[in-house]
Amino acid sequence: MSKTNDSRRDFIRRTAAGSIGGAIALNAASYSRILGANDRIGIGVVGFSERALDALLPAFLQIAAAQNCEIVAVSDIWKLHREEGAAWIGKQTNKTIAQARNNDELYQMKDVQAVIVSTADHQHALHGVEAVKAGRDAYIEKPLANQMADAHAILKAVKETKRVVQIGTQRRSSKNTQLARDFVQSGEFGQINMVEMTSNANQPMRWRRPKLVEVLRQEETDWKRFLMGRTKDAFDPHKYIEFRLYWPYSSGIPCQWMVHQIDALHFITGLPYPRSVVAQGGIYQWRDGRINPDTVTAVFDYGPLNDSSKGFQVIYSSRMGNSAHGNSDTYFSKDGTFDLSSGKVSREGGLTERYAKGQWKPSTLTERTLGEERKSREMADTRTGAENAVVAHMRNWLECVRSRQSPIADVQAGYNHSVALCLTISALHSGKRATFDDGKQQVVLT
Repeated sequence: MSKTNDSRRDFIRRTAAGSIGGAIALNAASYSRILGANDRIGIGVVGFSERALDALLPAFLQIAAAQNCEIVAVSDIWKLHREEGAAWIGKQTNKTIAQARNNDELYQMKDVQAVIVSTADHQHALHGVEAVKAGRDAYIEKPLANQMADAHAILKAVKETKRVVQIGTQRRSSKNTQLARDFVQSGEFGQINMVEMTSNANQPMRWRRPKLVEVLRQEETDWKRFLMGRTKDAFDPHKYIEFRLYWPYSSGIPCQWMVHQIDALHFITGLPYPRSVVAQGGIYQWRDGRINPDTVTAVFDYGPLNDSSKGFQVIYSSRMGNSAHGNSDTYFSKDGTFDLSSGKVSREGGLTERYAKGQWKPSTLTERTLGEERKSREMADTRTGAENAVVAHMRNWLECVRSRQSPIADVQAGYNHSVALCLTISALHSGKRATFDDGKQQVVLT
């Protein structure tokens, strides 16, 4: 057992116990009351990242007044981002935004009742643990966790504290995903036998940020807090800024793109996570010092965990060196094909009279486009649709903060997509078939 793993486990234990920094859990009980309709909710931003700036904060600001909420503080361990975040939010709201150098300081602020967590992939779950142990509700960006120990820690913490946690898999809040769920679960489409997913781009600089790397100075941030016990790496601005390209901070494609599509599949089918995964990946195009692959293919076996005779296969493929075929989610049954992105239901590939041979019934699937009357801007495969989904997702969280109901992408949903993600990462790294021990809740390589 490595010292790095020991350090990581120790960090998780101390975080789960609420002992990091000493001050995090001091006033948790005072935030456990149910907020009334007239109570203004103060929000803290944990990590002023590109995701926060480009999507989460604009979505929040669209509905803040109607939800009687406001951003009161920003916490970021990098001085530059902390100051820029406070200035940007202050400009949007015409208010002075408090600055916290770390989450210990943030959770000493009594006017912070909930937080939006938008930090590096490996930090999401443990930042979530810190938040709920401090008595705060949280909106936590995906992926929830890319190691099972972190997934276990956040699931346990949320169940114990009963805080309201929404995971940032906003496809669940898009109208076409909800229509797809209703359609598939109605039984009209029949039993799914395969799903094909793609997410393709041709963007060598997709996760590179050379200008930020150049200005980052170790003395202006807290490298140890960035690591959160994940490694003992020496300070590296590339790993700090461009973490999506470097394991163990992120797995890149699976963490960033695959999780969205797999989580939508869970939502649509009602299945929790795959029974097994095999995967291959490599750096075939952008040999620029990155560690994570620029091309990935993973094959998932899905079905009821207690019934091996039923199920379907999912093939996920992604490349960063050619954008042909873009993003797609296509579902197949013996009766036809369903394109999630467009909502189109067709008999393409469905069983015909010629091959039914009297033993089976040929397809009578009604061809149509789900929600055809909806405007194209509301479809989740457009930029506007994606932004609308984030707004709807944020609204759902804030409404649940008041009602104390479970949000549409609750911590269990995040845990489930983390299982699929961890299986994929284990299969990629080992070259072996990764299965999930449902009793022990652990990945097993075979």
